Amino acid sequence: MVRKSVMVSYGTGKFLAEFLTGAYGAIVYKYYETEVGLAAGYVAIATIIYSLWNAVNDPLIGYLTSKKAPGSARFGRRFSWIILGIILASLMFLGIFALPRAWSGVISPVPVFLWMVIAVCLYDASYSLWELNYQSVYPDKFRSMAERTTAASIGTIIGVFGVAAGFIVPPLFFSYGDRASYSTSALVIAGIGLLCAVLIIPGVRETTTMIERHRRKLEEERTNRTVSPSFFKQLKTTLTDRNMLAFVLFLFFYQSGCVLMTGSVHYVGDYILGGESTDTTLIFAGMLVGALISIPIWTIVSRKLKNNQRMLCITGVVLAATAFPMTFTRTMGGYALFMTLWGIGFGGFWTFMGPAMADVVDWFVVKTGRRDDGVIMGMRAFFMRFSYASQAIVFWLTHKLTAFDATVTDSALVSESMKFGISLHMAAVPAIFFLVGVLVFSRLNRLTPQTVEENRLRLTQMDL
Repeated sequence: MVRKSVMVSYGTGKFLAEFLTGAYGAIVYKYYETEVGLAAGYVAIATIIYSLWNAVNDPLIGYLTSKKAPGSARFGRRFSWIILGIILASLMFLGIFALPRAWSGVISPVPVFLWMVIAVCLYDASYSLWELNYQSVYPDKFRSMAERTTAASIGTIIGVFGVAAGFIVPPLFFSYGDRASYSTSALVIAGIGLLCAVLIIPGVRETTTMIERHRRKLEEERTNRTVSPSFFKQLKTTLTDRNMLAFVLFLFFYQSGCVLMTGSVHYVGDYILGGESTDTTLIFAGMLVGALISIPIWTIVSRKLKNNQRMLCITGVVLAATAFPMTFTRTMGGYALFMTLWGIGFGGFWTFMGPAMADVVDWFVVKTGRRDDGVIMGMRAFFMRFSYASQAIVFWLTHKLTAFDATVTDSALVSESMKFGISLHMAAVPAIFFLVGVLVFSRLNRLTPQTVEENRLRLTQMDL
């Protein structure tokens, strides 16, 4: 059994991933639209370009880095990429908000647009470098059901704090209407990222057994003159697998809903509640409380049912059912209450997402006879981050249809149509995404508890 301290260290990666994702989703779109003055159409196009960049970037980085890493003989094939990627991602996050102060999206939109595209793409490449390899460590390092459940539970608890920190920390250092303050907030975020690069080391350091197992596999391929499948062949195999497709599509719909909600909260705080940026803390605190309360309960249920796929669907329904009522909420208390209830479903989805992913990876490794999970994680990352395109399109359409005006600074002058549009992308549309994800996954997925156990036994026999 892997030590709990190692699992806690590994969970630091969950914290960082959700911290950066939450901070990015909550403030980048709003920063460029309402602070820099870049039209919503430009911001949407920049975000879509970024998502298309993911289509090539994530699977390709996963494929290339799965082959070899600097110092792989000593540290393994993933460790160096993880640490280097975290450092670069932290620094590149600063670049998103390092836009020259003299530049205005209203006066000179094209330079601002190009800066946004280049900055977010560089950030994404760095983020992918560490996060894809980080995710690949999980099914290889934690092999038994007990290890995976325990590591997932610990990681979920730590990750929930990352989600909360991604929402709560940035507003402490920026204010609505003060563009320069966003750079200060980005500096704090980068500092936390660099700290995580140190804390994560024990959790992602590959064991001698893992390094030796990979060395034997490479030696076997050289002896048998086995040619590794090309990138495009691996990509095709991944995309045509029913269980893999079910999982990544579910993640896309789930992440689309989450990104919409997180990106909407500061619109709610600024235009519906009419408060300061720090006032949204109570909303996020509700989510945190709900998630933390629910995780031990979901963990107990998981150990009894031993069916990660079914539990993923149940928690998806909970997310949809608790998000939709916020469409009609107009008070801080109402948002805090429903976000607490939503946090229960969020904590559950997180509890089962890691083990369910590991089950799919096991299935795929048994099917192909290789642990080339770089492309798998790349496709997972692509579908999850393609959700930013969903956010951009939904924001642009709702703002267009409801006559959103970013220049309105007095909450008393905010029209009901503007408030309704924000409520749609805060609650109603995310609820639809969650529900569609459940339906698609239920339709496509064919993994059963029996199949999962058989795959685990076969992996042991295959020395994979």
